[in-house]
Amino acid sequence: MPRSNNDKHPLFYVREGTWPNATLVSDAPLSAYCGLLLARDLERTMRTGGLSLRGLAEIAGVAHSTVARVLNGDVLPDVGTLTRLEDALKHQLWPGPAAVRAAVAADGRRMR
Repeated sequence: MPRSNNDKHPLFYVREGTWPNATLVSDAPLSAYCGLLLARDLERTMRTGGLSLRGLAEIAGVAHSTVARVLNGDVLPDVGTLTRLEDALKHQLWPGPAAVRAAVAADGRRMR
């Protein structure tokens, strides 16, 4: 699926560190911040719930490779996948604009 504004996959924008605990390059698009926050929350929620990648994939009805790609920053999930993951986890993963703005501000970047 094409990305909005031809943004590359979120992992592409890592400046330093290891995904998802990385710092993004100064010109990273907002979608990269969404991917970073989503992957962090997904990883934390899975760990807290004691869910493996395959276990979550089975409960959510998505391919385990899709969950892995989201966790690894290789892709942003589409709305259907995100909804299935959130429903399976009983937890909202999408960070929303306020969280994205806060992450961008924490990196010292100005919003356009």
